[in-house]
Amino acid sequence: MSYTSRHAADVPDDLLVAAREWAADDPDPVTRDELLAIVAAAEGAVLRRDEGATKGGDPAAVADLADRFTGLLQFGTAGLRGALGAGPHRMNRAVVIRAAAGLVAHLQEASASPLRGDSVAPQDGAFVVIGRDARYNSDAFAIDTAAVVTAAGGRAALLPEPLPTPVLAFAIRHLGADAGVMVTASHNPPQDNGYKVYLGDGSQIVPPSDAQIAAQIDRVASVASVPRAESGWEVLGDELLEAYLDAVSGVVGLDTPRDLRVLHTSLHGVGDTTVRRAFERAGFAAPETVGSQAEPDPDFPTVTFPNPEEDGALDAALAAARESGPDLVIANDPDADRCAVAVPDGDVDGGWRLLRGDELGALLASHLIMRGVPEGRRMANSIVSSRLLAAMCRLSGVAHEETLTGFKWIARVDDLHYGYEEALGYCVAPDLVRDKDGVSAALLIAELAAILKAEGRTLLDVLDDLHRQLGVHATDAFSIRVEDLADIGRIMARLRETPPAEVAGSPVASAEDLSAGAGGLPPTDGLRYLLDDDSRIIVRPSGTEPKLKVYLEAIEPVADQDDLGPARDRAAERLGRVRAAMESLTAL
Repeated sequence: MSYTSRHAADVPDDLLVAAREWAADDPDPVTRDELLAIVAAAEGAVLRRDEGATKGGDPAAVADLADRFTGLLQFGTAGLRGALGAGPHRMNRAVVIRAAAGLVAHLQEASASPLRGDSVAPQDGAFVVIGRDARYNSDAFAIDTAAVVTAAGGRAALLPEPLPTPVLAFAIRHLGADAGVMVTASHNPPQDNGYKVYLGDGSQIVPPSDAQIAAQIDRVASVASVPRAESGWEVLGDELLEAYLDAVSGVVGLDTPRDLRVLHTSLHGVGDTTVRRAFERAGFAAPETVGSQAEPDPDFPTVTFPNPEEDGALDAALAAARESGPDLVIANDPDADRCAVAVPDGDVDGGWRLLRGDELGALLASHLIMRGVPEGRRMANSIVSSRLLAAMCRLSGVAHEETLTGFKWIARVDDLHYGYEEALGYCVAPDLVRDKDGVSAALLIAELAAILKAEGRTLLDVLDDLHRQLGVHATDAFSIRVEDLADIGRIMARLRETPPAEVAGSPVASAEDLSAGAGGLPPTDGLRYLLDDDSRIIVRPSGTEPKLKVYLEAIEPVADQDDLGPARDRAAERLGRVRAAMESLTAL
């Protein structure tokens, strides 16, 4: 339900009733007191207005209360993600308990169905393995989930400590679980948390499972009606992490070079120890660390935004690299499912260059292709990622598939050997982790860098080779962040109603509305334009943040050995013009 009024200090009676009912049902005294304080501030504004005093109230409390009750935080293919706080439109224990109850009900219903797949066992209730990062309330959300599963007659197993998301994804299939829950907001800002759900095949939920779980959540009348056990779940031992480390250390060859100095940052997340141990188990020296960012810290004090894609996120790591001179800088996001790499480059200010997600994706693919792709296996990337991988696969005779954005789709490609998306997500060992995994990706790129170092070459040399052979594939992206989510819909509607006939002087050769499905893909909210000059533009709402994203690519042929630099300049110039045009077309 949405609550609005003409005057900032007008509080609808039903909003006050809903808020008090929610507070009475909230099992967490912290968020219960938080909500009641907001109610008191908002209600006080009403009392003063009724007494004839139109000033002195707290209209901000009224607006805050209305925002917290715009509806239950939406459960979708990314699970739940939102700001921590009291109320149904925030992440809190009351919302998580409802989500856990909905998941359990979905698993029970699927188990009872004659059309049930193999992912849910009918005998003794569902087996759910639960992981968590180190954000605020992650431990409480994990325990609440275990309590709900246990009370429903299922088996709940908690990972032994805050660990990377790929460890949870690995554990589902390793332990034979029916589902998995990872409490994390990944790379979101510190005020957020989230709830990611996997089913028994080890991959993230996709439609219709998300809608089915959401429907079960909607049936939960109250938190008080959800049975919760006080004990009975298990806490897994160190053997689970040991099994993961044994598995991922095998992504690198037994007799490849290991002479490589790596500087690693976990951006205050949970990846530091796991990455260090994975490198040592694979035969590399333990990475040096950015000490100020090595320990988990839910406040993320040294970064504005804990996402290695964001400007400034790697400033501390690159400053340390300029001091110590490693061969490679590797960064993970806070739950370590993404991987970023920076390389020495004397042609850029500061001497270090952060590789774009598409560049790292092509490098990992190149290494895997050179090692040999088994017959019948395929590579995949999302529609917003570069077309370079498809060109590499055509050249090498490897099957390739394009998917919708997100690893919930990439990981489900049949016979997948490797998949990636431009947002620094890489699945280099789908038989182990059917999701993006920043730890195994870090190992594989380290192996390639060590091999090249032994040959007197670098990762940038491999990119040069790829661009000379297949053309410069230059990519860029930008986002429009919004306060009002309706603004995203308005921009998309405007583009649909009046699609551009040309962009930056190049006619639009094709315009596809992805909501109708395109190229055999399921429908999704997005638009794709291909220009006469082979530039490509994709516009889509983010699935996890309040922003509209625009993805750009320009391909420029390389005429000869000496044309690489000029071709890159031509591609960059064309990309800049397309970006400027799209920034104008998508302006609020």
